[in-house]
Amino acid sequence: QGVQGYLIITDRCDEAGLELKSNLNLLWCQFLCSLLCVTQKDVSTLTRMLIGLAGYLTGYDGSFPFIKPGDKYEHHNYLGMRAFCAALGSCLPPFTFLIVLELSRSTPTAIIAASLLIFDTGCITLSQYILLDPILMFFIMGSVLCMVRFNTQRLRPFSFSWWFWLLLAGVCLSGSLGVKFVGLFVILLVGINTAFDLWRLLGDLSLSLVDFGKHLLARVFGLIMLPLFLYTTIFAVHFVVLNRSGPGDGFFSSSFQSRLIGNNLHNASMPEYLAYGSLITVKNLRIAGGYLHSHWHLYPEGVGAHQQQVTAYLHKDYNNLWLVKRPDNSDDLTGPPELVRHGDIIRLEHKETTRNLHSHFHEAPLTKKHLQVTGYGIVSTISFFIKWKKGDPVKVLRSKVRFLHRSTGCVLCSSGRTLPTWGWEQVEVTCSPYVKESPNTQWNIEDLINPKLPNISLSVLKPTFLEILWESHIVMIRGNSGLKPKDNEIYSKPWHWPINYQGLRFSGVNETEYRVYLLGNPVIWWLNLLSLALFVFMLTVASLAKQRGVKMEGMRKVHCDILMEGGGMLLLGWLLHYLPFYIMSRILYYHHYFPAMLFSSMLTGTTISCWKLINFYLFHPLSYGMRGPLAHDPASSMAGIRWMESWEF
Repeated sequence: QGVQGYLIITDRCDEAGLELKSNLNLLWCQFLCSLLCVTQKDVSTLTRMLIGLAGYLTGYDGSFPFIKPGDKYEHHNYLGMRAFCAALGSCLPPFTFLIVLELSRSTPTAIIAASLLIFDTGCITLSQYILLDPILMFFIMGSVLCMVRFNTQRLRPFSFSWWFWLLLAGVCLSGSLGVKFVGLFVILLVGINTAFDLWRLLGDLSLSLVDFGKHLLARVFGLIMLPLFLYTTIFAVHFVVLNRSGPGDGFFSSSFQSRLIGNNLHNASMPEYLAYGSLITVKNLRIAGGYLHSHWHLYPEGVGAHQQQVTAYLHKDYNNLWLVKRPDNSDDLTGPPELVRHGDIIRLEHKETTRNLHSHFHEAPLTKKHLQVTGYGIVSTISFFIKWKKGDPVKVLRSKVRFLHRSTGCVLCSSGRTLPTWGWEQVEVTCSPYVKESPNTQWNIEDLINPKLPNISLSVLKPTFLEILWESHIVMIRGNSGLKPKDNEIYSKPWHWPINYQGLRFSGVNETEYRVYLLGNPVIWWLNLLSLALFVFMLTVASLAKQRGVKMEGMRKVHCDILMEGGGMLLLGWLLHYLPFYIMSRILYYHHYFPAMLFSSMLTGTTISCWKLINFYLFHPLSYGMRGPLAHDPASSMAGIRWMESWEF
């Protein structure tokens, strides 16, 4: 019966998930552009490589630019990438069936839970387009399935099947985290389950401490060491395959960029030391701190002085160029170059606008305890001290320098905060009165042009694997946490999601366009919400009954155990995949709830099944006959279920 149910679920989900429409005005996902360049989002490397591989194997040549939603694919072959995502999405109902079947030991319960996903419009929508969500949910559900199957092998420790499910769980955990950082939540779920399992083994007095140590080491290997190895291997392959320059280079340090083919720092040569008269770019050492940048636009009225904006820009741009000059305009253009050293006073003149880097006693736009930094034309107030190592000349790329404003004593700083639309959503640059060294106030000279200076090779600056692994994660985390809503962008709050308050428009806004709108089946989602409340009530009653020593035998005990153990695990999974979003500062979208929705759907199947069985147990005397006092007598065993006066039993 279980096999028949599995085949029915698999056949139905294939019909739903692999329906690939033929129109060309199709949904696309923002992260796919990272197949060819580096992105700042929290989309990790496995997603890029899997979809890129699916496209490569099916004839996609990587030339579609993915500029904006609604662009037609024209002749580009995208069906392989869609089919790959749809195939993984189609695995979700069978996975659900197998998980609930293991937890409830009931085929009807498993079919109910899987059917909720089959007929959910939101899951079908996510599964049939080029998105990371079906890949993420595939690995999450795979991790949970391996976990529950591993738990069933308790009586066969260290057997082939025991090791198989343990190691496969580790593979799925690495895949979950490799797709998106949300995979940390299922890692936490499996970790909690493993901790309880080890605690149970520690209390088994028939198990020696040596055997317990073997169990512990096996889990450490399968659930910690193996996932870490696979996860770092994913990044190692990623760094080899995606090794070219892209528009996201500016998010990374100069040394990271030196390994990217096509970047101006790759196998480049330039002067070793900074000298007066050089044309330079200055990069903040805070990861994703940006390049010192200015443009013709002024600060708006009411935001400090109405002078030229100075920001930090995360991309390479002509407006990042600055000239290093003496404060008194006494530059000798014909003599030998003079190196800039620690303690020297310099003036930075913006190449495009000829304005000078300047600060004064006005509040910064966002960081109110800092001073405003502007572009200004009067020479006498704009000089900065260079702070490096005493007596040493400033080295290109390798020197961590600070710029101290001569008049105010503050230090040039990239705050990391994003300016509003008037600042083109670039990073705020301030002058900090706190002169303590930090990455926010440290800068390096990245590009340097000075024909009077000899050049050296920059190949010695290439970082190690562990350095680029660490930096790439910091960039992803900071980029993800810093995501803010754009003008007219539809986003949502976590409390919107369980009640299906608002969906998410993927493409199209009028009747002439092909429209895709992500919205879960409201009947299923509201049923899930009611089932959550019902489960909490049933769990409370069962816990109180157990605490009071109520005798439970036979099927009554079995269903109570299913409710507390299997249902409790699913409730914990829902909580872990939902509650953390309440403390996230980044912009949130409706699709973030779908991993939690998987757990609530499985919990709904379990709750409905247990509720039906409990109701049958309460009323089963009506099926088989009764003895003793009538139900209207308080002493009757049937008194508690005579809910209406008209029931005369």
